[in-house]
Amino acid sequence: MDTFFLFLLVGVLAQAVDGALGMAYGVISSSVLLALGVPPATASASVHAAEVFTTAASAGSHAWHRNVEWRLLLPLAVAGVIGGVLGAYVLTGVDAAAIKPFVVGYLALVGVWILWRAGHDVRPRRLPAWVTAPLGLVGGFLDAVGGGGWGPTVSSTMVGAGQEPRKAIGTVNTAEFFLTVAVSATFVWALVSGHWKEAGALQNHAAAVGGLVVGGLIAAPFAGLIVKKVPRKALTYAVGVLLLILAAFQGAQMLR
Repeated sequence: MDTFFLFLLVGVLAQAVDGALGMAYGVISSSVLLALGVPPATASASVHAAEVFTTAASAGSHAWHRNVEWRLLLPLAVAGVIGGVLGAYVLTGVDAAAIKPFVVGYLALVGVWILWRAGHDVRPRRLPAWVTAPLGLVGGFLDAVGGGGWGPTVSSTMVGAGQEPRKAIGTVNTAEFFLTVAVSATFVWALVSGHWKEAGALQNHAAAVGGLVVGGLIAAPFAGLIVKKVPRKALTYAVGVLLLILAAFQGAQMLR
């Protein structure tokens, strides 16, 4: 039960940040699991299983508060699913740690760029729908491989490209539901087909997954309201600062 309540707190914190800023649930949850010695594929599968429930609640909240740019949702979700399925298959068969330094560097650069935009008060602009497809493909792949990366990659890039932060966060969080369902299904397929040889460790982490689900469900319904109420410039600054924190944290983990 101690494990359950620990991850319940982790789930509340991670989902509160993710729902408000469009990133960090997967990164925070995966980092805690990896710090406890959970294998990368098992950590990613556990987090995505929890996210099936939390992203559904978060997506409903953003849709209710009209934070979703519907014309961008379909290409983003479809491409994200393709990238996520591919990433989950790769992760269950090979060591994908070599990708991480490039992701950390990218997050840091985008974080600096977003802070520059916020400091110069650059106004949001309308993004063309086609932009979200390649972005979703890369974001879905990195999310499955890293156990969290959809929000930091996709939300940050959309905000950096000029999309209104509220709409970027709401759209990305809503598309994430379809991604997590697809990634979780791929992990199940890899387990059933025998492609995933270390899957037996999953049953040892049921309490952690349960805590992440319950904690995430507690915080998720407030996501849409927070994003709707926070001023655009403050939200842009917050996204940029969080990206730099995540990049620094992941960079420090790689140096251990």
